[in-house]
Amino acid sequence: MSDTQPSSTSNMDSPELRTPAAEVAPRHPYFPYLTGQPALVTGANSGIGKAVALGLAKAGADVIVNYVTDPASADAVCQEIVAMGRRAVAIQADVSVEAEVVAMFAKAVEAFGTLHIVVSNAGLQRDSAFDQMTLDQWNKVISVNLTGQFLCAREAVREFKRRGLDLKVSMAAGKIVCMSSVHQQIPWGGHVNYAASKGGVMLMMKSIAQEMAPQRIRVNAVAPGAIRTPINTAAWSTPEAYESLMTLVPYNRIGEPDDIAQAVVWLASDAADYVTGATLFVDGGMTLYPGFSTGG
Repeated sequence: MSDTQPSSTSNMDSPELRTPAAEVAPRHPYFPYLTGQPALVTGANSGIGKAVALGLAKAGADVIVNYVTDPASADAVCQEIVAMGRRAVAIQADVSVEAEVVAMFAKAVEAFGTLHIVVSNAGLQRDSAFDQMTLDQWNKVISVNLTGQFLCAREAVREFKRRGLDLKVSMAAGKIVCMSSVHQQIPWGGHVNYAASKGGVMLMMKSIAQEMAPQRIRVNAVAPGAIRTPINTAAWSTPEAYESLMTLVPYNRIGEPDDIAQAVVWLASDAADYVTGATLFVDGGMTLYPGFSTGG
């Protein structure tokens, strides 16, 4: 396999491509599409958020690295970004708390002058059988996954409107990318709060996009499928688990965090200037096989 594309002679059903430990995603290069467009990524100190922050930096953006816990990991992400020649600032904030979100955006604007890109990635799960789910479990997931995205999108729009359109930098006044999930579409027993939050993200995103389009503010979502991250190690770390997971993924490989980062960078770039109100599913075809009736 080359660094940029799969070999034309590779066999996508070969055992090595179905090995849990192997990263088989094409390593597509980044280009400086986002130079001069500061970005903020929530939940950016690990997993998908970390990959998105690094991908935006590789594409030329300075990046605010938001985190809630583990400041050392956020600092490490910032160090990687700075090593690329970009600026990076770590800011602690719980996205479900309005005052902390407002303060985070104020600090970001103070640091970089403005923001052009906001990626609402922070999210969590509190899984339970439905009849045993507590109100606290429901409220915690909704407050972070849905209310947190509302608060961040609202502050982003306020900043984009304050600054206005700058065609020397971008065709849009600002870009918001909401991190959704295949479970905005696929029901998921045992995870009702999570699926409800992502369904809410989908229609919230579309409604904001409809309202903000005349202001040249684009709002889209990325819906990941099965992605190799530390939070879901049990789903892919053994050959048996990986093989079971692949029954849900027609493309026969797990997604890598960089698959999501590449999608976010494209949506944030002027290459996607005519795209708003859309969800980009990055799932290896998982939404073609909605086999989650047993609760995952």
